[in-house]
Amino acid sequence: MGRQIRGSGAEPSLAPLLGLVSADMDRVNALILDMAGSNAEMIPEIARHLIDSGGKRLRPLLTLAAAQAFGYAGDGHVKLAASVEFMHTATLLHDDVVDESEMRRGKLSARMLWGNQASVLVGDYLLGQAFRMMVEVGSLDALRVLADAAAVIAEGEVMQLAAAKNIGTEEAAYLRVINAKTAALFAAACEVGPIIADAGAEMRAAYSAYGSALGLAFQLVDDALDYGGSSLTLGKRVGDDFREGKVTLPVVLALRAADARERAFWKRTIEDGAIEDGDLDRAIELLRAHGAIAETVRRAKAYGEEAVKALADTPAGPHRDALLDVVAFCVSRVS
Repeated sequence: MGRQIRGSGAEPSLAPLLGLVSADMDRVNALILDMAGSNAEMIPEIARHLIDSGGKRLRPLLTLAAAQAFGYAGDGHVKLAASVEFMHTATLLHDDVVDESEMRRGKLSARMLWGNQASVLVGDYLLGQAFRMMVEVGSLDALRVLADAAAVIAEGEVMQLAAAKNIGTEEAAYLRVINAKTAALFAAACEVGPIIADAGAEMRAAYSAYGSALGLAFQLVDDALDYGGSSLTLGKRVGDDFREGKVTLPVVLALRAADARERAFWKRTIEDGAIEDGDLDRAIELLRAHGAIAETVRRAKAYGEEAVKALADTPAGPHRDALLDVVAFCVSRVS
C-alpha cells in the first residue's frame, strides 16, 4: 500500500510552493523574457505568445524548490529553471505542429498564427538558448541530465508519432511514450536541484524518482480530463486527444474490453479520422461504461503515491511539504 497523498491545506494548491520560491521565480521570469529576445522579430513575438498564455510553470518551480531544499545559495538554479521552461516551451511548439493542434492554453496555437515553419524554428531557438544557460551554470552533471532529457523527449515524440491513430497500441507502448515525453523532463527538473546543491547521489535519485512519478501522474490526469474535464481545467478543448487521433490510456483500456461494434467505432474515429457529430459524446460514454476514465485516475493516484514515497527519506521541512502539496494538487484536478 502506497503512502497517502495529502496536502497541507484543505484544498490542494501550488500556493505553498509559490510562496517559498516566489523571489527566485521572479528572477526566472525576467531571465526568460531576456533570453527570448532576438533581432529576428518573430522569435520574441512567438515566444511571448506562449510564455504569456497562463501556464503554471510547474517544472521550473520544481527546480527552484529542489535546489532550495538543500540550502543552495548560488544563482545556478535560476538559470536551470529557465532552461527547463524553455525546453518545455519548445516541446509545446513542436507538439502543436506534429499534432496539428489549433488551440494551446485556451488560445490559438502558434502554428495557427505564424505557421508550422516558424513554430518549429522558434522551438529550436529556445532549445539553443536553454543549452546556453545550462553551460553558463558550469555543472557538467546538470548539463548531462538535461541533455539526456532533451534526447529522450525527442525520442518520445517519434514513438508517439508511430503510435498515432493506431488502436492496436498496447498499454506498455503508451507508458513508454509518456515516460519519455512527460516524465523525463519532470525528473530532470527535480534532479538538477540536488546536483548543483551537492546533495549527493541518494538525494539525486530520490528527487529524480519523485519527478518521474509526478510526471506520470500529471499526464494520466490530463488523459482523463480530456474525456471527463473542462477546458478551463485542461487548458485546451476537451476532446482534443480524440480529435487528433491520440490513443491515450483511457482509449487503450476501453479497447481492451471492447466488442466488435465498439472496435469499429474506435477504428472509424481514431484510425480513419472520420469523426461525426456526437462521436465525442459516444466515446465518453464507452470510456465510462468500461470504467476506463476511473481506472486512469486510479493509476494516476498510484503514481502520485510513488512520488510521495520517493521523498520519504529526504530532509523534512517546508520545501518537502510543498512538493508533497504539488502531488496532491496534480491528482486533485480529477478528484
